[in-house]
Amino acid sequence: MSENQHDSDGLQDHLFEVETLLAWLKPIRDEGETSPEPDPAEQANHDALQRRLREKLEGMHPADVAYLLEALPPEDRLVVWDLVGAERDGEILLEVSDAVRETLIESMARHELVAAAETLDTDELADLVPDLPQEVVEDVFQALSIEEREQLRAAMSYPEDTVGALMDFDMVTVREEVTLEVVLRYLRRFDELPEHTDKIFVVDREARLLGILTLEDLLINAPDAAVETVMKRDVTRFHPQDKAEEAAQAFERYDLVSAPVVDHEGRVEGRLTLVAVVDFIREESEAEQLAHAGLREEEDIFASVWDSVKNRWAWLAVNLVTAIIASRVIGLFEGAIEKLVALAALMPIVAGIGGNSGNQTITMIVRAIAMGQVKPDATKRLLKKELGVALINGLIWGGLLGVLAACLYGSVSLGLVMTSAMILNLLLAASAGVGIPMLRQRMGVDPALGGSVLITALTDSGGFFIFLGLATLFLL
Repeated sequence: MSENQHDSDGLQDHLFEVETLLAWLKPIRDEGETSPEPDPAEQANHDALQRRLREKLEGMHPADVAYLLEALPPEDRLVVWDLVGAERDGEILLEVSDAVRETLIESMARHELVAAAETLDTDELADLVPDLPQEVVEDVFQALSIEEREQLRAAMSYPEDTVGALMDFDMVTVREEVTLEVVLRYLRRFDELPEHTDKIFVVDREARLLGILTLEDLLINAPDAAVETVMKRDVTRFHPQDKAEEAAQAFERYDLVSAPVVDHEGRVEGRLTLVAVVDFIREESEAEQLAHAGLREEEDIFASVWDSVKNRWAWLAVNLVTAIIASRVIGLFEGAIEKLVALAALMPIVAGIGGNSGNQTITMIVRAIAMGQVKPDATKRLLKKELGVALINGLIWGGLLGVLAACLYGSVSLGLVMTSAMILNLLLAASAGVGIPMLRQRMGVDPALGGSVLITALTDSGGFFIFLGLATLFLL
């Protein structure tokens, strides 16, 4: 069994145990709400179950607690949330999805939100602040030191897709003229090093980055050696304005765990860690999947009917319009379908395979754009390649379907029409699969947004028109 499978099974076990405890609690809780004087034995049982549930939650990682909260319906979710230790509220709020975070924040009092926010580092707080009520933000801001306020302002000033929005201000810096022994003594003064520290940043008196001192170099070299003699000067560094996607690619390419973030004068402002990069990649991947399906935002699986309707209606409306267009295309050829019933049975095949091929193409292009591998001027080259793939697939699979249609209906002409329609619709799908995301990229719009809906609509209408049009011309 893989480690991922083991982790998944463990989470499911936790969820089952929590759901079981909640099920035992529910009748006791309901009775307590209706009875003015609860039975002492029932109350003792209720307290014991709550204690077990609280102990269960205390032993779990914040990310695992977040998973439980997302998997529970709203009523049970709030019961569990009330039992979470107040000192962990901030960490868990960062881990849950945006939709669930909103429901949890709505259930919390102002002083609870302030207390939760005060447990977070400045970079973490910057992620949470946009979801907090304004009065809570003001209280939290007043409780910060001057340095922390400046850091929070800086973190919130950068767009979400930049390095500045992901950087961590908690880091270790040393000067180049000190010895490794001095550095070791300095590190021992920390209660704990910042998480994911694999290197120390070497700076001058103006906090400009000179190089890095890895923990390995710190440990294997002589204690009396100067930092400047063992530090590495060739450093992968980022600027706050750099795109997070490009930084993620650099982390993958160079196997980085952390990297310095410097301003235009080379002064160290913070650092970017692998954890922040992985979180960004995961969020981008989830957003891309939602956008591809035409969903505007992440949705709480237990959200109200109305909230879900608001999240989904826009692209469903687009789909309705395209479906009407497709139906009218079929309506144009009602006479042909009446004369040759085989057309009604065969035309969904042409449209379906065209839609699948188009979705394959658009998925590949969107992924390449996200990875920074495709620039707007590459459209012609990509189109030429995808048209070649579509032509070969059309000849192979269209030819196969053409033979099948000829055998089933005893018409070679129908088989040729089937083959021709398949080739043309696959060429149309390839053109749309390249053109739609590339055009969206040039317009500065998310290339993945509604891609599946658009490509399916185009290949349905186009496939029906091509197939029925060719049949009208050559068979009737």
